[in-house]
Amino acid sequence: MADPMTALGIGMKAVGWVASPIISELFKKSSAYLSFNASQKLLQLAPKVLLLERAMEVFDKIPNRPRLEQLFRDLKSAFYEAEDILDDVEYQYLKKKIQDDKFKSDGIEPLHKTGWVKKLLPKAPLLKNKETGMPKKELKDSLEKIEDIINSAYKFVEHLNLSTVSTFNGSHAGPANSGGAVTTAAPPPVVIGRDKDCDKIIEMLHEKEGEGQPDANNGVCYSVVGIHGIGGSGKSTLAQLVCAREKKDKQEKMEGHFDLIMWVHVSQSFSVSAIFKEIFEAATGSPCPQLTSLNVLQDKLEEELHGRRFLLVLDDVWYDIQDERQQGNLQLILSPLKAGQAGSKILVTSRTEEALLVLGAAKPRCIPISDLDDNAFLNLLMHYALEGAVIDDHDRRRLEAIGVDIAKKLKWSPLAARIVGGRLGRRLSAEFWTTVKNGNVDGTMGALCIFPRRHHLIRDDLVKLWVAEGFVRGTNEGEETEDVCRGYFDELVSTSFLQPGGKDFCTDMDYYLVHDMLHDLADTVAGSDCFRIENGSIWSKVGGGKGQRREGWRGDVPRDVRHLFVQNYDSELITEKILQLKNLRTLIIYTVGGGTPIEEKVIASILKRLRKLRVLAIALNREDDAVIKEPDVFLVPESISKLKHLRYLAFRTSMSCRVILPGTVTKLYHMQLVDFGLCKKLVFPSADLINLRHIFCSIDLDFPNIGKLTSLQTVPNFTVWNAEGYKVNQLRDLNKLRGSLEICRLENVETKVEALEANLAAKERLTHLSLGWGVAMSSPEVEAEVFESLCPPIWLETLYIYNYRGLRYPNWMVGKQNGGPKDLRGLKLHGWSQLGPAPRLEAFVHLRSLTVWDCSWDALPDNMENLILLKDLMICECLNISSLPTLPQALEEFTLKWCTDELMKSCQTIGHPNWQKIENVPKKEFICPEGYVENAMSSTTTTLPHLSS
Repeated sequence: MADPMTALGIGMKAVGWVASPIISELFKKSSAYLSFNASQKLLQLAPKVLLLERAMEVFDKIPNRPRLEQLFRDLKSAFYEAEDILDDVEYQYLKKKIQDDKFKSDGIEPLHKTGWVKKLLPKAPLLKNKETGMPKKELKDSLEKIEDIINSAYKFVEHLNLSTVSTFNGSHAGPANSGGAVTTAAPPPVVIGRDKDCDKIIEMLHEKEGEGQPDANNGVCYSVVGIHGIGGSGKSTLAQLVCAREKKDKQEKMEGHFDLIMWVHVSQSFSVSAIFKEIFEAATGSPCPQLTSLNVLQDKLEEELHGRRFLLVLDDVWYDIQDERQQGNLQLILSPLKAGQAGSKILVTSRTEEALLVLGAAKPRCIPISDLDDNAFLNLLMHYALEGAVIDDHDRRRLEAIGVDIAKKLKWSPLAARIVGGRLGRRLSAEFWTTVKNGNVDGTMGALCIFPRRHHLIRDDLVKLWVAEGFVRGTNEGEETEDVCRGYFDELVSTSFLQPGGKDFCTDMDYYLVHDMLHDLADTVAGSDCFRIENGSIWSKVGGGKGQRREGWRGDVPRDVRHLFVQNYDSELITEKILQLKNLRTLIIYTVGGGTPIEEKVIASILKRLRKLRVLAIALNREDDAVIKEPDVFLVPESISKLKHLRYLAFRTSMSCRVILPGTVTKLYHMQLVDFGLCKKLVFPSADLINLRHIFCSIDLDFPNIGKLTSLQTVPNFTVWNAEGYKVNQLRDLNKLRGSLEICRLENVETKVEALEANLAAKERLTHLSLGWGVAMSSPEVEAEVFESLCPPIWLETLYIYNYRGLRYPNWMVGKQNGGPKDLRGLKLHGWSQLGPAPRLEAFVHLRSLTVWDCSWDALPDNMENLILLKDLMICECLNISSLPTLPQALEEFTLKWCTDELMKSCQTIGHPNWQKIENVPKKEFICPEGYVENAMSSTTTTLPHLSS
């Protein structure tokens, strides 16, 4: 059976560079600069591209395949070269636009009018060679090289009689270096084409002749049957089908049934004790006792298996013939099984036959997983694609006809059928199915396989990386590329390419994992473009203590690598190996150890030597002990300006670090993202970075004239100062801002007109907003006018307002449907100094959470019972409040923190009016000034013993 990862990978990698829209896009962009008819040129290339695409579908049947592979490698290299040249051209256009804009702002007419347009390049060659600094000959030669390679490949394939070449005839592939997804004994709801295979395995499990008998030497009471085949070929599904059949026989007490049926998933990285525990729990149906001794655990397991005829399935067993320890562990797993009754069986699934033999299977009992026949595989694909679909017969027949061609490309891989079928099922249009049939692949795979297996992928992080690399481009006018990328990400999740993994410990954000089988596919598609240097596999250390010696780097990084991931910062590795990679576009150094200094000369060397970098990330890991901690002031070298292609710059620093960017950084006109982690202050020189979309730092951002960055989407905070370039009107045109924004030092806003110029209501993609005044006092009347004018956007979800000292409350907060957020979910009010009752929150009828902290009011709003959706209420350090209003019945959590003894006691005294108002709240928490905490989970509580009466 052909390995679908290799088959799909070669075809997708090649077609991705030939039939993909990126080639046509390259020619269209270049035509503006070189003055040629792109449509005519693409029309000439189209039939040649189609022939090459067909050739890749039957790649393994083509004679002299290395020649064709080399042609595709040459094609990719030429494409990269041409793309870099175009990037330089765009850089010069951006530079000239900024210069002309500066002339205009100074009242000077620019020397050369560019007629700047929104698209990447103008429709006509408006700049001369001397103005762009780029000779046209370089780009012309690159495009001619691309055309020549396509023609050469076409001539090579043209002489082949492709009509006689039908199916892919690949060979077995060795096991990939990964573990499979965890499995259980339950088979999928629908299994197609495996009934005969299931009957064959069951016959072996129950055959009498040669059945394992207790032996005087080793006491073996079982025999082993094994299934082997490549990842995703259906081994686990077949074993699940067998298991389900045997369980049914056991329930019906059929003759010869097994007393005990157990399923254990082994995987590549396993421990003997963990496997013992799983077998114990499978045998008993109860949790395994917490035993630290492996011997005791083995004895317990033998007791449970004694005298019982069992069937044990060991699913997904891995074996490295060079790893003697692994061989010993596999055989150790079998040691307690000797206690069973004669006639017991072990069914093993593995990618390799060697694993089955090590576990004791006789060669005749090592069964290779069979290919599904064409009809069964097509039925499987159509099941995943069309299950539950409501379409007429005509559309169904048309989709099934396209599905026949798609099925041929999937090389009988059930895993591929499930994933691709799921993708097809979400868009039941012939046009989309034809696109999938044609095999175009998005470049996003490169950004997936650059990370190690099981790496936690955060959605927004990956999206920003895709945008910086240019892997995905917007398709509609005005469509943000990030939104397109999020659509791709969601599609990868829905088709199980990316799988939810839980909450990331460092970020408390949802993370995703690449399916292990599909990581193999992504690796194959990426080819030599991507490379990883991971712990333990590339570098190794021997010896111990201070005399520890490093063996050195094993192997070479391919010279044509474009994307490189390095697990740990190592100056020697960088200087000796990485600096030689002149074509590198991505360099991610994931972790910087706590005791590892970052040498300025090493960073400067990277900036000077690796000039094609688009992504440079050092200490991308968010763990506290894995970021740059020293020095307290981090000066980015001036040589940063050499990286004219740079889009993504991330030096994750600690909270004690202050980062100062040099004036030369303003020359990085392509820059999209700057991330300095938790740094306490980030200082920019000016606002020439007109493509900047995301800024990340923890506390303080100093960025003059930030209002020019109209593409900006993410900014941590904006501090208002009475100085040019720092006033609140800088926010006026930043209407692409999304996520969270904090605006502080609002006492420096002097008039209502100034506040209106911030134009907050237009920033409709903001979800979290903080508004704050500092210590310095401004006029309470002015503060009230400013606050009224800072009306938040309509779709805001949470709002935090602190240190407000104005005379009145804004209408958008206390009025009904008077602008402002109409669906606000969370509100926190901190440090308000007004006397009397808190403002009536008439506008926020959808509020779920309310926090009032250190405010001077003597009462909460008297209309709180109208907030019928409120679930969570916290009152903290409000020393003038002595009683509670009637609270909404939906309230689920009530927290009283550091308030007066009177209020604290009354809320916990049975029968008191305050107690009655929170009596039915399920969860109550009281935190006193002394630090005593009382958690009341029911409606009945007692007074705290230390409170005075």
